[in-house]
Amino acid sequence: MTSTIISNLFGVLAQTLQLYSFILIIRVLLTWFPNVDWSNPIFSNISAVTDPYLNLFRGIIPAIGGLDISPILAFLLLNVLESVLGTLRYTFLNASLSGIYG
Repeated sequence: MTSTIISNLFGVLAQTLQLYSFILIIRVLLTWFPNVDWSNPIFSNISAVTDPYLNLFRGIIPAIGGLDISPILAFLLLNVLESVLGTLRYTFLNASLSGIYG
């Protein structure tokens, strides 16, 4: 029973990271449009949610020729975390099922 709860928790965390990756993609794509009004509540909320995470990587990787490549590292870390959570989810799910059927 506990393994199932932990498995579900890892599943929810992995899906949350997927949603955050989607929001991050929108944020990065919006930077391609210089006329975006960042005072718009939707855009400012997207920026408020994603900029603290992106700023972690901007401190590590400086812009090269005016091109900010820090989102690449940010996406890479999110994908690794999502993969680890997915693996943990199925590990605990297997443990739960082997306890029932094993």
